[in-house]
Amino acid sequence: MNNKRNIYICLAYFMLMQPLVSCNDDFVNTQPLEEVPKELTWSDPALAEAFVFEIYNGLGQGGFDEEMQSSLTDESMFTHPGRGINTITESRSNPADQGMIKDTYGYGPLYVRIRACNVAIENLAEPQFSDEARVNNLLGQSHFLRAYYYQQLLRFYGGVPLIDRVYELGEDDYTAPRNSYAEVVDFIIRDCDRAAELLAGTSGGQGRATEVAALALKARVLLYAASDLHDLPTASTKAPVIGGYSDNQFLGYPSGSRTERWQRAKEAAFEVVKMTNLGYQLELTAPATVEEGTENYMVLSMGGGSKSVSADGQRELLLGRYFIDLKDEMGNYIGRNNGPNGYHNWAGNTPIQNLVDDYEMLDGTQFNWQNAAHKAAPYQNRDPRFYATILYDGADWKPRTADVAGRDPNNQIQSGRYQITNAAGAVVAYQGLDTRNSPVEDWNGSYTGYYFRKFTDPDPAVVDQNTRQYIPWPVLRYTESVLNYVEACIELGEEAEARNWLNKIRFRAGMPAITDAGDALKTRYRNERRVELAFEEHRFFDTRRWMIAPQTNGAKIRLINIVGTLKAGVQVRTYQYNTANYNYTYTPVELEPGIENRQWQDKMYFMPFHRDETNRNIKLQQNPGYN
Repeated sequence: MNNKRNIYICLAYFMLMQPLVSCNDDFVNTQPLEEVPKELTWSDPALAEAFVFEIYNGLGQGGFDEEMQSSLTDESMFTHPGRGINTITESRSNPADQGMIKDTYGYGPLYVRIRACNVAIENLAEPQFSDEARVNNLLGQSHFLRAYYYQQLLRFYGGVPLIDRVYELGEDDYTAPRNSYAEVVDFIIRDCDRAAELLAGTSGGQGRATEVAALALKARVLLYAASDLHDLPTASTKAPVIGGYSDNQFLGYPSGSRTERWQRAKEAAFEVVKMTNLGYQLELTAPATVEEGTENYMVLSMGGGSKSVSADGQRELLLGRYFIDLKDEMGNYIGRNNGPNGYHNWAGNTPIQNLVDDYEMLDGTQFNWQNAAHKAAPYQNRDPRFYATILYDGADWKPRTADVAGRDPNNQIQSGRYQITNAAGAVVAYQGLDTRNSPVEDWNGSYTGYYFRKFTDPDPAVVDQNTRQYIPWPVLRYTESVLNYVEACIELGEEAEARNWLNKIRFRAGMPAITDAGDALKTRYRNERRVELAFEEHRFFDTRRWMIAPQTNGAKIRLINIVGTLKAGVQVRTYQYNTANYNYTYTPVELEPGIENRQWQDKMYFMPFHRDETNRNIKLQQNPGYN
């Protein structure tokens, strides 16, 4: 009865108020409080700037999502099931279930951002305010962002519909066919050139596009365009699914000079490389020390933003996705999401042995499990970048939380099984604090025996489980452009120039010079790129464009089993990594079946369009292998 009574009261109130409302035109014509009219947005410089700055939200968390793209590659695996990771790594992607695709690569979300860019470009082309410098800056950023988002689509799907205007209500047709790969490349390059022109001489501000960012994006796009996957005569011989695709112009270049494409890529990359005010510690003529090499890489991975490193690292970052106190975002918790469970962290994306084995020895030779010295001490005398990238058994790390400190007063990663002695002096088994059988947390430990170190603030005051950190994500960095230049030089036969710049990167890291030539140089370069850009969302695309994914992404996940056995007569109540007390054995093994069964199918060179998109747009032709 009370509910009915309330309904009658509300109806009566509405009827009483109706005459009053109908007599008040001002009330009817009020603007929505949460919206700004178009004519105000583009006549007010501050509102126009706010509109353009909002488009940057299409960057998402950069690469700092809980499920990182590295776990779709041979860099890491994702610990927790049911997130769509396996759909991609097991080559089960299909138009109904693409698998885990972040919004920053998502077809629909990216076109939302592209539309916003088109709105800004159309309105700024005929500005309604007189600040020319501000107009040019905002217009340049809009062209850059449109180029960036189309680049995200291009490297995920191949050629996509090019939409460079704002659709209006009441149009006859909202569908559009795919443009060719070459057409999309050319469109992106024009936008990059226009952005560089408009942004020349401006500082951009933290997290904003600049002239050099536009040039670096251009270099990346042209490098990809010259690669194996997009040279269709080459791709067709390596992947029959591509060779049998009738509309392969969506995937790359059916003809034309590949040498010219490499030349364009080289020239574009050199436009960035030659800017002498950029880069970090690349002037060395001999390798840095191990300590310096590790610290240099720490500066780079912190973006110059950590309290414990020099701000000079910001010279390296051409465009970053920054995180600030005003917003509590997933990108603030890279340490919590990926850190050891013995620190109450989530162990989300954990490095795999496949990556660890690719870090060279300090003398530049390959690590080899058949080498007795390597097998006995696999974490000694490795590339200094290894120590700044990966937490391994016995690595020094932060102080444990108060409830765990008594178990590990030495603050070392414990990812193995060891012996200790009990109060009676008997030898008993002890599970490391950071294993899946940890006495701290036994549900979220690493399967692989490793944890994420890169991008994690080493400051002990930053308690990863509940303290935000502010490491920027490297959207574009100078060293990527240097590596792009090196690759183009190698492909053009300019090997001395390639070695010169490649060794600058190695000297900074504390590694000796490369002297290889021919195919050996290409192999060393690719491994250098793998190590230098680890976890920065390059590997997913590099293995595809080089068409080595069957061997890399299709390989089984490998992990490490570590056992520490007490030496005769030694008694230890509290475990500590110590070769004076323990004999250690290290055994690489494959991940047991059923957790993640990685395999590769050639359809995965390009991701499928979701069936909802092909239903909405009947002109959108599906990629090969998904019909």
